[in-house]
Amino acid sequence: MTNQRQILKIVLCSLLAASTVAMKDPATGISFDSESRARPIFGVGARKKGPIKVYSVGMYGSEDLKEELSSISRSESKGKKAVDALRKGASNSSTAFVLKMNFKVGSEKMAQAIADSVKPRHSSDEEVGQLKDIIFEGVQGKGAAVKGTVIEFDCSDTDGVEVTVDGKGCGKVSSPGLAKALCDVYLDDKAVSPKLKESILENCCAE
Repeated sequence: MTNQRQILKIVLCSLLAASTVAMKDPATGISFDSESRARPIFGVGARKKGPIKVYSVGMYGSEDLKEELSSISRSESKGKKAVDALRKGASNSSTAFVLKMNFKVGSEKMAQAIADSVKPRHSSDEEVGQLKDIIFEGVQGKGAAVKGTVIEFDCSDTDGVEVTVDGKGCGKVSSPGLAKALCDVYLDDKAVSPKLKESILENCCAE
């Protein structure tokens, strides 16, 4: 019975992987690859500041989490069950948030904006400061977060948060708590991009 379950899980994961396709944020027209570091894409959405579409963000996560969400109806309890499973699963596994700039933002302003979003969700000001410094240094290397710049936050429940800018590693904060807080920036009740959550539920959950 155990072997049958393992085989069924492998087949299901293969089907999910095969059905994963690249996505485009309808608000900005920015495209995202179907996978990042062997993790499938879950959804995409825009981060807006007033009328300005600052960046598009895509979430990539584990196959196990995608499988779990596929068994939950997005309409169940108005999506609360699915969102709760999403938040828990994202913070307890390897999850990445890929930001693609649609509007030029200075390095200091970009770093501060991310830090300001994380700070209310995390108890260590020192670790938030470390994250801010890493983002600043990474973006400052090219002068600013110009349109087309790609900033990735790789969040792990064991290793913390790793930051890359345009594919170049910029540094890491070894704090699982900070990783969870960063996941919550995009997935909790006050998420900075509600459209990302909507996209994830639409693409990953059952009707």
